[in-house]
Amino acid sequence: MGSLLVGREPLSFWGGLDPNTGEVIDRRHPLTGQRLTNRILAIPHGRGSCSASGVLLEAICNGTGPLAIITSRIDPIIGLGAILAEELYGRVVPVAVLGADDFLELRSGDRVTITMSGEMTLSRG
Repeated sequence: MGSLLVGREPLSFWGGLDPNTGEVIDRRHPLTGQRLTNRILAIPHGRGSCSASGVLLEAICNGTGPLAIITSRIDPIIGLGAILAEELYGRVVPVAVLGADDFLELRSGDRVTITMSGEMTLSRG
């Protein structure tokens, strides 16, 4: 279970996230200055190239990445970073996909639990 950090714009982990601190460093992104550490990140999808998977992987391995990630569409770059973290280092970061309408209902501060079977429960924060 964790607290949601909701961004309404896509985020590029490459150049947008400091994997050493977990801080969003993209100055043009609404989440700039926020830390992903020990939170559940909700963004519509990632932005950028496959190098973003490596930055996400590094943050997860450093313990500064999010507890889980929720998107509004399948994102292979985010999925790859999470899969590599589990396969290479045994660190599990669930990635869940919500429909666009359900995604819009999410709010920062809400509490979310995501089970290994993909079920999600939400309580308003």
